[in-house]
Amino acid sequence: MSNFAMSALCRILTRGVYCGPSSCLSVTGFRDFCSGVSRLDRAGSDSPVNLTYDVFDGKGDSTPLVFLHGLFGSKSNFHSIAKSLVQRTGRKVLTVDARNHGKSPHSPVLTYEAMTHDLTHLLGQLHIGKCVLIGHSMGGKVAMTTALSQLSLVERLVVVDISPSPTSAHTSFHAYIQAMKEVKIASNIPRSTARRLAEDQLRKIVKERSVRQFLLTNLEEQNGHYGWRINLEAISNHLEDIMGFPDFNNTYEGPTLFLGGSSSIAWDYKDLYFKENQFEGSTICFLG
Repeated sequence: MSNFAMSALCRILTRGVYCGPSSCLSVTGFRDFCSGVSRLDRAGSDSPVNLTYDVFDGKGDSTPLVFLHGLFGSKSNFHSIAKSLVQRTGRKVLTVDARNHGKSPHSPVLTYEAMTHDLTHLLGQLHIGKCVLIGHSMGGKVAMTTALSQLSLVERLVVVDISPSPTSAHTSFHAYIQAMKEVKIASNIPRSTARRLAEDQLRKIVKERSVRQFLLTNLEEQNGHYGWRINLEAISNHLEDIMGFPDFNNTYEGPTLFLGGSSSIAWDYKDLYFKENQFEGSTICFLG
């Protein structure tokens, strides 16, 4: 996340909804793991899984910040900005691994309702009755779902690079999942060699080096065997759910900031106007 984005986050936390230069618009009213290693959580769809998280403690007593990562990501994606925000705001910051991602348990269910249930369960365990939610991509949709379903829990909302409208079907997610499923790596080889072999196999389908490097953060070794720590099967089976968004008839009236990259294909600011009644008084900012 850029310095501009971090500055925007700090401003919304200290001044309310932030609206910067001309790039901002105010909207008012408007695992499949090799070698048999399994972390499958066998609870039903109505039961939350126990999410893994990291805490960065600030000295202040303001409402804590909770970061939610995107598809194929993990809580470590936000460690640098979390440390910076602790220093700049004095708040406690949590970074959370979603189910089927990072070190959190696996489950065959991957819907926004289930992920929201996981998050509210975690916050309840930590005795956090109110928070600022900051979500990127898939995590942004989890944040919006939580804000709309748990109105008293979310003090402020920051949504990065996603809108509450269905994500375009013209994404490469299907191809990425298939490419990862096809990776085959021998056992008992050095991690650096395994990573290089995995990247070579991904290169056939995943052309962008930055995307390959991001996907490779999910490569892990256990007892000499290599595989993906994310639950590719659950992601594949629920990709339509992940690209969609639940229906709500209510509104979230708290301060909300939508941040999007100017070249992002994930959303268009026009999408937000179709949801104007759900996020009143929102601000939309495009980062160059």
